[in-house]
Amino acid sequence: MSNTTKRVLMVITSHDQLGNTGEKTGFWVEEFAAPYYAFIDAGVTVTLASPKGGQAPIDPKSELADFQTPATKRFDNDAKAQALVANTQLLAQMNEADFDGVFYPGGHGPLWDLTDNADSIALLEGFLAAKKPIAAVCHATAAFLNIKTPSGEFVVKDKAVTGFTNSEEDAVQLTDIVPFLLEDELIKRGGDYQKVADWHAFAVQDGLMISGQNPASSELVADKLLGAL
Repeated sequence: MSNTTKRVLMVITSHDQLGNTGEKTGFWVEEFAAPYYAFIDAGVTVTLASPKGGQAPIDPKSELADFQTPATKRFDNDAKAQALVANTQLLAQMNEADFDGVFYPGGHGPLWDLTDNADSIALLEGFLAAKKPIAAVCHATAAFLNIKTPSGEFVVKDKAVTGFTNSEEDAVQLTDIVPFLLEDELIKRGGDYQKVADWHAFAVQDGLMISGQNPASSELVADKLLGAL
C-alpha cells in the first residue's frame, strides 16, 4: 500500500505553564516540525490534536536561534502548518480507527497534560489493540507511562524505550521544576530504558512502540514510524 493512503495523528500538548516558575512551556517546535515534514513529504495525511483543541502552545525557548533547523525555518514560513497548530482538533474526539499511526512531539508540556490524560491513554491503547504503531519523542514518551496491556501490565514493562534523560533535564536546570523525571518513571514501570550521550540522536523501536531520546531524535522517530506504517 502506498503512503498516499496513510494517515498519522500528531498529538500535541495544550499545557503552557512551566510549573510554578511563571515561565511558559508547550511543545518543542523542532520536535513537531521535523516529523511533520517527514510525514507530509512522504505523502502521509497529518491531523493535529491536543487535549484542549485550538492553539497549541509553542515553547518560547524552542524558537531561540540556537535551536533552529531547516524544519523549523520551513515551519516559520508555512502558513498552512501554522494554521493547523492554531486550530488543533480536540483529542477526546479522535478515534484510532481513522488513523494508521500516532506521533507525540515533546517539549515539557506533555509531562503535565499527556501523562495521566484518560483520552490519550485510551487512544494509545486502542492503537496498540489494533496493531498500529505509536511513536513519541523526548518528554512526550511520558504519554506511554500509564498505558496498559489488556492484562493490566504497563505497556513499557520489559520493552526497549527511551526519553529525555535525567542528565539532560539537569543540563536544562529543570530537575526541580518538572513534575517527575521521565527516565526514572520509565524504569519504575519496568521499562528497558536505553540512552546515548546527552543531546545525541537516538531512537528505539520495540514492537509497535517507537521512542526518541531528545530533540535531536525527532526525525529518527518519524522515519521509524514511516517504516512501521
